[in-house]
Amino acid sequence: MGWAILGLIVVLVVYLIMTYNGLVAMRQRVNQAFADIDVQLKQRHDLIPNLVETVKGYATHEKSTLDAVITARNAAQGATGVHDKAAAEQQLSGAVGRLLALGEAYPDLKASANFQQLQVDLGNVEDKLAAARRFFNNAVGEFNAAIQAFPAVLFAPQMGFTQREFFDVGEQTRAQIEVAPSVKF
Repeated sequence: MGWAILGLIVVLVVYLIMTYNGLVAMRQRVNQAFADIDVQLKQRHDLIPNLVETVKGYATHEKSTLDAVITARNAAQGATGVHDKAAAEQQLSGAVGRLLALGEAYPDLKASANFQQLQVDLGNVEDKLAAARRFFNNAVGEFNAAIQAFPAVLFAPQMGFTQREFFDVGEQTRAQIEVAPSVKF
């Protein structure tokens, strides 16, 4: 009888250790995925001053738009935490969108090879950023599900495992994504 109880305790301890190690690995994947987002955001932030300088040469009286982009970029660089970064990046995306729209108002700017290359580079970074966000949100979903599943839900909070926040694009961006694009010929 004593051996059976000892065996049960050993099995339980081994199971707890394996569950703990699994949760630690998932938490590390979430942290890595957030770091990947930071890398893409840094590349995006590095492109924006070049874009602003290019636009300045063609659209000098658009100072308010240029200032809004720089202000949004600085706020995005200073943001910490998932929620704050997501909100700041949403503001930056809107400001950059308005900046890129200036290309339509200034044909010389639109024809500029430098402006075109910066738009391509920014598009590539945006694609990588979207992929990094998807990976992060997937890792967060798996982590949150693991700490809410039985039996981990019984001890995960006591071991410091708390739910993580998704990198949300925001209501306005989500509404734009859900609308089908119109094609005109």
